[in-house]
Amino acid sequence: MPQFKYKARDGQGALHKNTIISDNEALARTMLAEKGLWVIEISSAEEKKKTLLDFELDTFMAGFGGVGLKDLVVFCRQFSVLVNSGVAMMKTLTILSDQAENPKFAKILKDVKNEVERGMSLSDSFAKHVNVFDSLFINMIKAGETGGVLDDVLNRLAKFLEDRARLTNKIKSAMTYPTVVTVLATIIFFVMLTVILPKFSEIFSKLGSELPAYTQTLINISNVLRSPWLLLLIFIIGCIIYGFKKIYSIEKGKYIIDKLCLKLPVFGPLVQKVAVARFTRTLGTLVKSGVPILVSLEIVEEAAGNAVLARAVKDIREEVKQGGTINGPLEKSKVFPPMVISMIAVGEETGELDSMLSKIADFYDQEVEAAVEALTSLLEPLMMVFLGGMVGAIIVGMYLPMFKMFEAVK
Repeated sequence: MPQFKYKARDGQGALHKNTIISDNEALARTMLAEKGLWVIEISSAEEKKKTLLDFELDTFMAGFGGVGLKDLVVFCRQFSVLVNSGVAMMKTLTILSDQAENPKFAKILKDVKNEVERGMSLSDSFAKHVNVFDSLFINMIKAGETGGVLDDVLNRLAKFLEDRARLTNKIKSAMTYPTVVTVLATIIFFVMLTVILPKFSEIFSKLGSELPAYTQTLINISNVLRSPWLLLLIFIIGCIIYGFKKIYSIEKGKYIIDKLCLKLPVFGPLVQKVAVARFTRTLGTLVKSGVPILVSLEIVEEAAGNAVLARAVKDIREEVKQGGTINGPLEKSKVFPPMVISMIAVGEETGELDSMLSKIADFYDQEVEAAVEALTSLLEPLMMVFLGGMVGAIIVGMYLPMFKMFEAVK
């Protein structure tokens, strides 16, 4: 019979790591739930670790026919309305699977419906599809089932996912323009260096005149780009990128790089605001949905997206486990602004932590949007100057010999 490794917390927040024997993962989750444990992670004990190639391939293939945030938001909204209207669970899942526009998502919902029909809990049924429903989603559904407030939890989930999608799209749209301009400038620069400049070089060599140092440098670069040395250059760049990825995959390397990102001029404050918004939004949503605080903090740590923030959340978890408060470790981390620490302290003292976290998240979402707009307005003229400068640098190099010849004639 298969064995499953798990990591879970009990009602007092104590962490349990062990293995359990069960026919399948879903049944293992049910058995642990009967013992009063909230599952954080569970996987087959025989499961082999993925290689880098497997990971890259899975990531690549996930882009085709995957389930997006939009699918989840629509699903949560519709699910909430149907549950609130008193529609039976099986009928609700049938309607949702039939109405799902995404074929892959429709199939997953049919699988969930079949598992529920066999007697499995809703949260355990979702947990069978961890590539679509993360630990935050599963634990919130579990809290909604336990507390009899599934419709409220689904509404919060939809709101949470909408806010996350809006923030992500805002950042992506802001980065689209500079990315396109950079790619365009690189292509133009490469074409001018490898196609246009060599033609001028032939003309200059026929004239037999000595080229200015600047023009000769450009021609030397052009020769390198058109020679087998280009392959070596590409190989070196590839090695650097691969090395960077390997360093970032190590916990210490990721921490150092993420810490440097927070200290970057212009971009550092934006990264910090995004991290604070994500932390407060995720923790606030989980706490408000009735997920135990230690389980919530563990989920937030996994979803932090920044190693510095994740370490701060880990310290918070250890402090809370020992009966301490959240704001102490927050202050020590130096990631969170004083205003955030003060508001969380007030929320803890008044028993309104979830409400205070939501207010902080709303504020920082607006701060991120304002920062992104300001950054976009700053980058647009800079990118135009960058593009013009790259093209102008080659044009100057091409015409300098002509000016030199005109001076010689005079």
